[in-house]
Amino acid sequence: MTAIRLLLVDDDPLVRAGLSLMMGGADDIEIVGEAADGGEIEALVDRTRPDVVLMDIRMPSVDGLTATELLRGRAEAPQVVVLTTFHADEQVLRALRAGAAGFVLKDTPPAEILDAVRRVAAGDPVLSPTVTRQLMAHAAGTAADTRRTRARARIAALNDREREVAVAVGRGLANAEIAATLFMSVATVKTHVSRILAKLDLNNRVQVALLAYDAGLLEEPEK
Repeated sequence: MTAIRLLLVDDDPLVRAGLSLMMGGADDIEIVGEAADGGEIEALVDRTRPDVVLMDIRMPSVDGLTATELLRGRAEAPQVVVLTTFHADEQVLRALRAGAAGFVLKDTPPAEILDAVRRVAAGDPVLSPTVTRQLMAHAAGTAADTRRTRARARIAALNDREREVAVAVGRGLANAEIAATLFMSVATVKTHVSRILAKLDLNNRVQVALLAYDAGLLEEPEK
């Protein structure tokens, strides 16, 4: 089994030491580098080629949000999980829109942080349906009408079946749950999700969920 290559980014050396100790004990995770600021990340990614970056948000020079946007704009970008002390924070929402695969709280139990890294490396977002709803509710205020108009224009690129899958993703359903709900195979669900990401130029399922919310699709009653 190939180990997951992990890059740790946090300006607090004690936090980095704790994460390194915790992650370094897992047989399937290899820590390939550490950084104390977002400005160090691009060169470090070029040198170490991580699969996942565990990224602090607040750093003194280049913050984790800017660093996430820079990384996710690259070809063959690593997945990013942001570290935060807040459950529902506009900065976390910005990170997700930039392409982060999810977030974990700094006081999350070690086993759950390990699980988050593994899930993101496997292509699964690290957001429970409850947390997704919290973030979406937090985003409901500023410029909501403008976001809705733009989101609906983008969603119009999807056919009816893809739209149904996008709504199910937005409701936090896993592929198997979507398959059971929409009466299709898991393989077909995966194909639809891939097509949705390609058509909408999105990085991951979290961004699909956010776009579905912005378009007002999650306000429609479940069938």
